[in-house]
Amino acid sequence: MSIAEIIVLGVALSADAFAVTISNCFVYTGARRRRLILMPIFFGAFQALMPALGYFAGGLAAVFIERYAGAVTLLILGIIGGNMIHEGVCALRNTHASSSLDQSLAEKKDLGLSTLFFQAIATAIDAFAVGVSLRAESTDIVLAASVIGITTVICCLIALILGRKLGKLLGDRAELAGGLVLVVIGIRSFLDL
Repeated sequence: MSIAEIIVLGVALSADAFAVTISNCFVYTGARRRRLILMPIFFGAFQALMPALGYFAGGLAAVFIERYAGAVTLLILGIIGGNMIHEGVCALRNTHASSSLDQSLAEKKDLGLSTLFFQAIATAIDAFAVGVSLRAESTDIVLAASVIGITTVICCLIALILGRKLGKLLGDRAELAGGLVLVVIGIRSFLDL
């Protein structure tokens, strides 16, 4: 995988974290800046850690993966991307049906470290499966995990800025776009066989 492809993959993987960051900006309007800045750090760290874990766990099935690398990559990224597309479409449909939060309730909510921890895990689960694909492609995992983590931090910093200004709809569309990118990368890997 080229560095450009890893960056695109990092952007695609960060779509969930991007969406959660924007959502958190709306839900936790009273959160301190220091707490908000922890979102990109937590999300970036887990997005870097999970592909590395998947990469090494994927070593258990290395012979199978290397033999069917393109098909495995398409399968994994297709499922993850398809799920993200499905969730993005559902979120877009439900946007009109959901009611807005009461401002006084939102200000009282605290963005706790445990909340950030579980959100970071939930948004990085996809990256674990991608780590298996990176092994199949013989990608340098240190470089890939670092680029994915840094890309996620940058995307989440952008989401912090946008989340305060533009609205929830951006997060839903980001997840849809991220899913499409994963599917395209999976198809490209399959066709390179």
